[in-house]
Formats: sequence, C-alpha cells, structure tokens
Amino acid sequence: MDATSPVPDARTHLALQSIRELLAAQRRRIRKYAESYQDGDRSRDRDQDQDQGENQGENQGQGQAEDQGQDQGAAAPTAPVSSTPLPPTPSGREVLEALSVPALLVAPLLDDDGRIQDALYVARNAAALAYAGERLPQGGVPHWSRPASLFERFPSLAGSPLPDMLTEALRRGAPQGPTLVEWVMTTTHGPVRINDQVRVAPCGEHLLVTWERGHLLHMAAAAQRLVRTCWAEWNLGDGGVDPSRGFRQVLGIPGHADIPTLAELAATVTPESLPELYRTLYDVILRKRTAACELRMNGAGSRVIRMTAEPVRIAPGSLVWALRAVLTDVTAERRRRATVERAEREARRQRERAEAVAEVAGVLREAVLPHFQDEPAAYGLEATTVYRPDAREAGVGGDWYKARRLPGGSLLVALGDARGHGLAAVTLMAKLRYALAGLAYTEQRVEQLTEWLNELACADGTESTATAIIARYHPAQGLLRWTCAGHPRPVLLRDGTARQLPDPEGGPGLPLGVLPGTPYTTAEVSLRVGDIVLMYSDGLTERRDSDPDLDTQRFLDAAQECLGGAAPGAGHEALNAYAERIVGVLDGPHRSDDATLLVLRRTAMSPSAS
Repeated sequence: MDATSPVPDARTHLALQSIRELLAAQRRRIRKYAESYQDGDRSRDRDQDQDQGENQGENQGQGQAEDQGQDQGAAAPTAPVSSTPLPPTPSGREVLEALSVPALLVAPLLDDDGRIQDALYVARNAAALAYAGERLPQGGVPHWSRPASLFERFPSLAGSPLPDMLTEALRRGAPQGPTLVEWVMTTTHGPVRINDQVRVAPCGEHLLVTWERGHLLHMAAAAQRLVRTCWAEWNLGDGGVDPSRGFRQVLGIPGHADIPTLAELAATVTPESLPELYRTLYDVILRKRTAACELRMNGAGSRVIRMTAEPVRIAPGSLVWALRAVLTDVTAERRRRATVERAEREARRQRERAEAVAEVAGVLREAVLPHFQDEPAAYGLEATTVYRPDAREAGVGGDWYKARRLPGGSLLVALGDARGHGLAAVTLMAKLRYALAGLAYTEQRVEQLTEWLNELACADGTESTATAIIARYHPAQGLLRWTCAGHPRPVLLRDGTARQLPDPEGGPGLPLGVLPGTPYTTAEVSLRVGDIVLMYSDGLTERRDSDPDLDTQRFLDAAQECLGGAAPGAGHEALNAYAERIVGVLDGPHRSDDATLLVLRRTAMSPSAS
C-alpha cells in the first residue's frame, strides 16, 4: 500500500480479530459443506457402479471390478479391449472450422538466416471471415482463392510483432502469445486501425494464427484507469483472489506485492474504517445481500476506496463461497467534497456575519439618518432626502446628513460622506454628525465649525477622512452660507435651470481629517421663493475611471431633465417625487458607493421661526 500500516491499538486489534473470525467461520462452513458433498458423491458412485455391474456385466465394469477387488483384497480381472473401429480422424479443414475464434493457417517462407520473411495465407475458418466482414468495410479484404502472401495483402502486419511470433513458434516448436498486435489497413473508406490479442502455434509444417479482439481488453483497462475502478473476487474457502488488471493501481499496491486477502485488506485500512468494513462483510457473507462501504487506507496519501460487494453462492439459497466486489478510488471526489463543504461553511459564516452587521447597521441608520421634513418648515423651507446604501456592503455606509434648529434662529444643514464602507464608515459618520450637532450650539460661524470638525477627524486617525458641505440658513434674509470640505458643490435650480454654485473664496477646502489646522472659507447664496438647492454625495454620480467634471454635468442634466418643463408641484410629496426621479436616472448597477440626495426648497418669505 502507500505506507506501512501502523501498529494497531487494542480497539483496532479487536476489530481486526472480529473480521478474521468472521472469515474463518465462513471458511469452516464451506469446507464442511465440501466434505459432505464429496462423501455423498462417493456413496452415490458406489451404488451406481454396483447397479451397472449387475445389469451390464463385465463389458463396462472394469473400474467397478477394480474397486471391488481392492475392497476384497483380490486382483481384478482384465477386461477385453473392444474391437469396434474408431471414427476417421477429422481433416485439417474440419479442425479449423471447429475453432470458435478467428483462425488462419499459414505456411512460413524462411530467409537464409532461418527467419520468416513471409507467410503464405493458406486457409481461414468461418470465424475469420465473419471477423473481416464485421471489422473491415465491404471489399476491404482482397479476394483470394489460392495461397497468397500475407504481408503483401496486409503490409502493415510486417511492422507488427506478428513476424517475430511466427519465427519463435517455428524455431521453438511452442505456442507464442497472447500478444497485442496492432496494425492499420488502408481501404477506400479510409484507414482502419485493428488491435487484437494474437496467438501463434505450430501445426505440422504450418503455423496456426488465432486472435481475439484486443481492443475490448484495452478498453476495460483504460476504463479502470480513467475512473480508478477495479474489481476482484475473493474465494472464502481457500482465501484465493482473482483480481482485475487495475487492482494494484487503484489500491496503491506495488507491482511486485501479492494481492491481499480480505483479512490482509482489513489490516491496511484506518481504524475508523474497520466497523464499516465488518458490517459490509457480515451483510454479504451471512445476510447474503449486496452491501457497500468506504475504506480510508493507511498511508500519507489518505486514499479513500469505495467498495461495493455482492455474495457468490454455491447454489441458490446455499452458502456464500466467494465475495465479488467493485472498488473505486474516490479520493479526489472526497477532497472536492471537503473543499466544497469548507467553502459552504465559510459562506454561511460570512453570510451570518453580513446579516449581523446589516442588522446593526440598520439600527444605526435609523438612529443616525433622520426624517426631518417637518423641522425646516418652520424656516420657510421644504426638505426631503433620498438615500441609497451600497448594496454590496452591510446596507449602510458613510453618507450622512443633518438639519438642526439653532438657538439664534438659524437652521444648520449639512451633508457628508465618511470614506469607507460598513461599520467602520458608519462609526466615523456618527462621530462627525453628532460632533457637528454639539458644536453648532456654540453659534460660531460655519467655517469655524468646519475647522473644528476637521480637527476632530484628524485626531481620530489617519483613515478617518470625510467630505462635507456644512451650511447655515438664515431665514430672515433667505441667506444660505456654506463651506466645502472636498465635497461636490451644491446645485441651485432656478427658473428651470440647474447650475452648480461657485466655489467659496480660495476654492474648496481639503477633506476633513487630512491636515490639522486647515482653514475653510464660506460662500453665500440668497434664495428666492421657489429656488431649489440640491446637495448630493459623489456615490450618485461617480463612475469607475470617470472625469469629475463629466460627473457634475451628468447630475446637472438629470436635475434639469427631471423637471419635465415645470417646477415640482407644491408640497413635500411633489418635492420627494422629483428627488426620486433624479436618483432613478443616475442610480444603477454601476454604482459602487452610497448615494444620497438632499433637496431644499424655499417656500415663504416670512418664516414663523424667530
């Protein structure tokens, strides 16, 4: 086998002993049956001999007389030799036709060195003619009516092992083969490849060539090799084994080693396989039914063999005298199955983890992302948001937004995007959002709030970066003052035209968390009644390897086209429907990040807030 079997422990020793006793008990039963069967035959033969001696006399009683003489201690008389003439000896043609296999009778032609240089095709039997008709196309065998050169009619045979077989059979006077002889015959239909198991035997001054289809044997051997399957029959009476050709290869037995008996086979499997092997042997031998098991062989290869066995009985309903089994090497299949099972376990683990993260993220989303359409109404504003999380992650990411009433009568409005995905991003997003809400109560200007938020992000770590638009709306003047920290600038929709608001003085600032001490500046826009301000995250417009300017233009085109020639109708529902249309146009399978759109519309000149 692949390696030497380990020394068995006590439990393994008992399992092996059980298998040996099961086989030994069956051997005793078979031997007892054989002895009783032979004894019964001898007694029946004596009775038949006595009857034949009384009824037929001495003509057919020579063997009986010898037995009786030995029993009585007397010499048996010699029976006269029959004078009936023997039938005539069959002719060579009759013997040739009696062969069940295809046969040719050839006359060898020798060269000066005593080697066969050609062979005359003298006679063939009906089986050879039938073989030619079946294997070769019609007209493929040249017609002949007298001895002809075998190698002239079939030239490729000269390069096969057949000439050497003919030479050796003639030189030694002994049969040669069986040997695989392969040759090609060219016909009008194309070349025909033939391979047969050939035997050559001396026949007087001629040579008899017989053959059987060799390709069937090779197909069987190839099938065993391809599917790593073999078969064997174990005789339970004497322990003999009759295996197929591929037996050693499938079980990993060296070519010089003996084929194992069933008891020896049991000694080569792992201890875990012994109970299953015992159950299989028990079912086949005692219950007389087909059974199967899997055997893991000892050794570094961890070879796994599936064994399916059936009983072979002496007669219907009698003892099982042999066990016939098909054995298949299923090692590769079991390894693939183990790999699949590991992958399935890992997939389940990842799915369970994703579901747990999604559940946590969902709770965080509900806690962090507000529904604030009623709060801005006190400032003469309508507000709505559309949020699309990154579906590849946990259902929530780094996008965040905020609207908060401040003590001085202004309204804080912000939208940001914390870099990353999953819980790490949502954690940073929550820190920034709640920090901004607390800092806004200091009534400092938005540029100062942005600087403080940047310091907080920088202190949180090198990976804690985010972009944001932070704005304060002053309802008395209809003034929106805002800063940009590396985020797409807001878009103003006025009189049916969408345009991006200009950069703050000095350009947009760096993203939050990049560089401590970064100053930020503000930009201002006075809103008229009916003006709409759109703030969005880059996940809504960004494409792989795209140009940021093209992304911006794509958003402007969508914002304008979704108007449909007229401003959204009054009320929150109409404004929300407009926002959904924009997201529907821009969103799609190409998106690889969260996408958020925040929409503000001024509805009144005189807010009720103070």
